[in-house]
Amino acid sequence: MKGGYRKGKGIDMGSVDLSIKLGSLQLKNPVMTASGTCGFGEELAEYFDIEKLGALTVKGLTIEPCSGNPTPRIAETAAGMLNSIGLENPGLNEFINTKMDVIEKFKFPVFVNISGHALDDFAYMAEKLAAFPEIAGIEVNVSCPNLAGGGMAFGTDSELVYRVTERVNANYPGMVIVKLAPNVTDIVEIAKAAESAGADAVSLINTLLGMAIDVDKQQPVLGNVFGGLSGPAVKPVALRMVYQVAGEVRIPVIGMGGIMTGEDAVEFLLAGARAVAIGTATLVRPDAGPVIIEQIKEYMQKHGINRLADIIGKANPDYVR
Repeated sequence: MKGGYRKGKGIDMGSVDLSIKLGSLQLKNPVMTASGTCGFGEELAEYFDIEKLGALTVKGLTIEPCSGNPTPRIAETAAGMLNSIGLENPGLNEFINTKMDVIEKFKFPVFVNISGHALDDFAYMAEKLAAFPEIAGIEVNVSCPNLAGGGMAFGTDSELVYRVTERVNANYPGMVIVKLAPNVTDIVEIAKAAESAGADAVSLINTLLGMAIDVDKQQPVLGNVFGGLSGPAVKPVALRMVYQVAGEVRIPVIGMGGIMTGEDAVEFLLAGARAVAIGTATLVRPDAGPVIIEQIKEYMQKHGINRLADIIGKANPDYVR
């Protein structure tokens, strides 16, 4: 929010209540990290106290280690960026062996993002992670556009989304969040499938599938040709989809897509999101999360809002909880 807000009367910035309920969890504020943009937490901890955030979602995991897509993997675009990382990660067992002790020390909710190439992959990962109560929940990535087959096929088919969610839910007793793809005809149908299969929440949107071409080399910029578009350019699409889904499902919605400022975050909350995830903004500025939290406080102070929870869904007539 350019220039911030002038202080109004009657509301102490320190007294505003940013806490929200996300299913059975109580978050001290609605600002989370988006998976794939913050590593496993330690990376951001070099820049600020990450426990200022409402929650952390770690880098996406697969069963086996994954080296990711060929380079180049990132390209700037007008008002955004393309990425084709390809879920590079150390694999589930390495994560459990080397990162779980770090997560145990965090005093705020940590979600683990998982992805797979088959239904059994999701079920297996869910069962393995069920042994670790220090994890607040699983975010199920059915929407990654960077893997041929895998995520794209699951996320664009409501029946497959139902089956993935059902298998994860049967093998994991904690909170199950399903992360939805925007590259679909009807986002509401997909969200309802996840809800029907027992999802505790949905998060949206993941990146939009796009590409760039180097006109001098006369070839695609990205090594994998296609990549996920994120940043301010996708925000109107993300906001529209969050608005639609929040008006149709009864489980919490986590909104993401181009959130760069506190005002952007408030738009998603007004549309019906109960929490927001920050991705590209963190890549631009590692401490974007706490900055956005302070900007939300400024918004509340300016508008005389004591409880942030009171404005969730306020701009969406179909939002009923």
